[in-house]
Amino acid sequence: MPNLSSTSEFLLLEFSDIRELQILHFFVFLAVYVTAVTGNLLIIIAVVTDHHLHTPMYFFLMNLAVLDLGSVSALLPKAMANSLLNIRSISYSGCVAQVFFYFLFGGSDFAILTIMAHDRFVAICSPLQYETIIHKGACIQMAASAWITGTLYAILHTSGTFAITFCSNRINQFFCEIPQLLKLSCSDLYLMEVGLVILSFTIAGGCFIFIIITYIQVFATLLRMPSVHGRKKALSTCLPHLTVVSLLVFTAIFAYLKPPANTSSDLNILFAIIYAILPPLLNPFIYSMRNKDIKTALLKLMDSRHFPQTSSTKFF
Repeated sequence: MPNLSSTSEFLLLEFSDIRELQILHFFVFLAVYVTAVTGNLLIIIAVVTDHHLHTPMYFFLMNLAVLDLGSVSALLPKAMANSLLNIRSISYSGCVAQVFFYFLFGGSDFAILTIMAHDRFVAICSPLQYETIIHKGACIQMAASAWITGTLYAILHTSGTFAITFCSNRINQFFCEIPQLLKLSCSDLYLMEVGLVILSFTIAGGCFIFIIITYIQVFATLLRMPSVHGRKKALSTCLPHLTVVSLLVFTAIFAYLKPPANTSSDLNILFAIIYAILPPLLNPFIYSMRNKDIKTALLKLMDSRHFPQTSSTKFF
C-alpha cells in the first residue's frame, strides 16, 4: 500500500452510486437534520425564555441540547453536501475538524448526563440541601468542567488519530470515524489511539456505573416516599434522563460490538446512524414528551401572545 501520510483529502463511503438514490439520501438526511436542529433549538429557546425553567436541572438540559445540536451538525452537513454534489471527498483539515468536534460534543454530552444524574440524586435524596449543593456557582463550574473534559477528550483523540501514517485515503464510512481511520494505518502509532479508545471506554463505563448506582439510590428513596403525587413528579424528571442515557449507551454498544471484519458497507452506515445520529435526534422528543414543564414552555413558545411575558433570561 502506498504511503499517503501527506494526502490532502480522504474519500468517504458513498451511500449509493445511483444518482436518484443519492438525491433521496440527501433529502432523508436533510429531514433528519432539520428535525434534530429544530427540536434542540426549541428546547434551548424554551429554557432561555421561560423563567419557570430557570433552574439547575433545565440549565443542564439546555447544555445537553446545545451539545446535541453541535454533534449532529459535525456530521450531517458534509454527508448531505457529498450526496447532493455527487462527490466523496473531504479535505484532510475537514476530517481533522470533524473528528475533533464530534468528540468534543460527544464527550461533553456524556459528562453533562453524568452531572444531571448527580443533580437528580441531590434533588430527591437530599432535598433540604439541594440549594446549598446545586447552587448557581456549582452549576456553572460543573457545566464548564463538562465542556473542558470534552475539549481535552477531543484533543487527545484527534492528535492520537492523525499522528499515524495513512496508507490509504478511502474511509469505509460516511464520516471520519476513528475505527475506520485506524484501519488505514501502516505504522505502529495507531496503538496509541487504540489505547486512548480503551481508556475512553473505561471512563465511560465508570460514568455509566456511577449513573446506575445513583439511580438505585434515587429509586430506593422514591419507594419510601409517602406521597404518590410527589413520587410521580420526581419520576417525571428522572425517566427522561435515564432514557437518554440508555439510548446513548446502548446504541454505542450496539455499534461497537458488531463483527469488525465481516460488516458490509451498508451495515457500517446503518450502525453509524444509530449511534451517532439517533440520540441527538430523539433526545428533544424524549424530554418534551415526558416532562410537563417542557411541554408547557413549548406550548407558550408556539403562542406568540406569551412572548412579551418571557423577557427575563436570568437563571436560578
